[in-house]
Formats: sequence, C-alpha cells, structure tokens
Amino acid sequence: MKKVALLMMMTATQLSFAQSKFVITDGSVNYDAEITVQSCDGDTCSGNGIVVLTDKKTKKKFQTLHSDDLYFYLNEKQKPSVNVIQLYNEQSPLIFEDFNFDGTEDVAIRNGNQSGYGGPSYDVYVYNASKKQFVPSEELTALAYENLGMFQTDSKRKRIITFAKSGCCWHITTEYAVIPRKGLRKVYELEEDATGGEYVTVTSRNFINNKWVNKVKKYNIKDYYKE
Repeated sequence: MKKVALLMMMTATQLSFAQSKFVITDGSVNYDAEITVQSCDGDTCSGNGIVVLTDKKTKKKFQTLHSDDLYFYLNEKQKPSVNVIQLYNEQSPLIFEDFNFDGTEDVAIRNGNQSGYGGPSYDVYVYNASKKQFVPSEELTALAYENLGMFQTDSKRKRIITFAKSGCCWHITTEYAVIPRKGLRKVYELEEDATGGEYVTVTSRNFINNKWVNKVKKYNIKDYYKE
C-alpha cells in the first residue's frame, strides 16, 4: 500500500511539473486569462487545458472554461498569441470578440485540430446577459469545426465568414447573418472552381428578398490568380 501511495504521489508531482501556465492580459477589454495546459514540448503546447477568466475591474475570478486539447504554439518570447486568426497560419488558443454582434464580448477556446484538413478547431462561447456568464454556442462551434479553422467576423456588415476547400482547386467563402433569437442565416457564397485546369468558374450567390440570386462568370486561371 505504501508503494502504491508513493507511486501515486510521484505521478501527481510529475504531472504538476509537466503542466505549463501562461497569463494573458492584453487579449480582452474585460478579462485577464490564465491558461494552464497539460504539456509543452519546444514551442508546441497541447493536452487538457483550463482557462480561468478574471474580471479586470473587480479582480475576482469570473469563470473557468475547459478544453480537451488546448493546442497552440509559443512565440519567440515563449508566450501564446491571442486574437490571431490567419487562414492556413497562426490561430491563437484564445479569441475574444463579439461573435454575435450583440454588443458584448464573447470568447472562443482552441480545442484540438478537428476542422478541415486537420486545422484548428474551437469551442465558442457567447455572453449570456441573464446568466451573466459565457455559455456554449452549438451553431458557432459547428462553424469552427466544419470549415478551415476559426471563422472571421465583419463587424461593420455584421457578418460571420467561413472558408472551406476541396483539394487545391475548389474553394468556397460563406457569409452568415445573425438573426436575433433565431440563429444563423446563410446570406452569401462565393465558389471558385478551378478543377477544370485552364479556367476558373466563379459563382456568387446572394440571399436577397428571401430568395437566392446567382451569378456565374468564367475566367482564365492565369488572369484570375495573378501573383
């Protein structure tokens, strides 16, 4: 029994030393974030993660959120980035933004690499004024798993923008509007199909007056994809 207890203590100690902790103070207007992740190897961190949000004004703990795989990279200062969303490149473990355009800050937390082509995936939480905490958004989380990484937002037009592809030569950009108390509505698509080799067929679809309006144009692929 003593050997078992000693082994358990040694294992717990090893796990505690293996964990890495980071503090982010410049990512949010309202919150400081303390990230604890299971392990870091070189400039790559991954594994079970805990994000503790602290209210900047009261200095009190606001909420604790979890990730099964808080996967991220460290910069030259050995710190994680925040609020970076780059297609095919860096995407931060934490993203603070008003995703549903209701005037309050929301948060997305990296959870593995389960989006398109093994890209980053995120659990998305929106602020619930009644509960005074962040609550999971199934619709927004689905967008961050089913496309090429985290979606982007256009706050001026109040659009959520996703990107997807198939192979080298077919791409689609999709825009969603947030309808209060109803959820997301797809309102625009831009499809670029260059699978024919010599030409690229560009199809735009706009949802106008409750119906889709489609336009199709064909371009020489060398002219369309100028460097």
